[in-house]
Amino acid sequence: MFFRIFGWSIGVTIVSLVVAFLYGGWSAFVLCLILGVLEVSLSFDNAVVNAKVLERMSEFWQKIFLTVGIAIAVFGMRLVFPLLIVGITANLNPVEAITLAMEKGDPHEPGTYGYLLNEAHPQIAAFGGMFLLMLFLDFVFEDREITWLSWLERPLARIGKLDQLPVVVGGIALVLAAELLAEDPAIVMVSGVLGMITYIAVNGLGSLFNVEHDDEEAPADAEAVADTAARSGGPTELAKATGKAGFFLFLYLEVLDASFSFDGVIGAFAITPDPIIIALGLGFIGAMFVRSITVFLVRKGTLSEYVYLEHGAHWAIGALAAILLVSIGFHVDEIITGLVGVAFIGAAFAASVVRNRRERAEGSADGDRKPELTTAS
Repeated sequence: MFFRIFGWSIGVTIVSLVVAFLYGGWSAFVLCLILGVLEVSLSFDNAVVNAKVLERMSEFWQKIFLTVGIAIAVFGMRLVFPLLIVGITANLNPVEAITLAMEKGDPHEPGTYGYLLNEAHPQIAAFGGMFLLMLFLDFVFEDREITWLSWLERPLARIGKLDQLPVVVGGIALVLAAELLAEDPAIVMVSGVLGMITYIAVNGLGSLFNVEHDDEEAPADAEAVADTAARSGGPTELAKATGKAGFFLFLYLEVLDASFSFDGVIGAFAITPDPIIIALGLGFIGAMFVRSITVFLVRKGTLSEYVYLEHGAHWAIGALAAILLVSIGFHVDEIITGLVGVAFIGAAFAASVVRNRRERAEGSADGDRKPELTTAS
């Protein structure tokens, strides 16, 4: 199963590294490898959340996400998106933006491709930060049967019963970031509000059509379906999203992937201003491996076995959202961003392992207890 899932990623990585070497020698080879590792470390939490959503999608929409979605991730976000941002901010046509990108240049030198992209960072960070913050707040303010950081998650779930609390908290965070950190508060406010609207619209439409789908496809024996879902550790085929519900879940995943990739795209220019190396490292190596990790988590049922991984991923998303908002006014090293995400995922995985061992031990102890025999007098 490992090679079936990761085979394409390994193959693409080898080809990308060879192309990088032929393009720019050993220095390009090393830079490409560094960017690939950077993207995977920054986006591991993305893979966990993607897997949780992908479980809800029909086989058709899963294939669309893993084919069309990867093309959008590689070419759209890692190649076209930076060109689009530079073209808009510098008022350049597509040909001029591509020409400027191929000239490379020092990101700290005014007028270069990397410099113009860095100048657009506050808007990008505000949009991506608010989208991810809304995702995090919706998770922590929802009441859940299983909690990881119970001392914190349970009180948050209780106050989360207040209507529209995620919007209120998100709005306050955006106002503070714009007023305290931004040189141009107005443009940060607009970008942040657009991020919130995008999340609410895409998530809301996905939920709406998913509910409609569930109502239409609801089987007569709901108890049997629930029992099947409990045994499989995931949604049943009847519960999986198809049609419009699948489309909006696919759209939600693409916007989510875009929000995660913002910091990687911007941070890549601190390593190299060469768009070819960035596309090879972030797009072909990084994005492919993130997709493979997502598929692995779904196929192996990892999220059902290690129940705290989803919690760790959302806390990592909350940290990333905070880092993006802080980066509007202060530079945050990409290594810190990656390590924070890995730390949350690692801690959640370890806690899941401990929980599983404890439950197995308790189950064995219960099985070893024999009923007391009584004799009739």
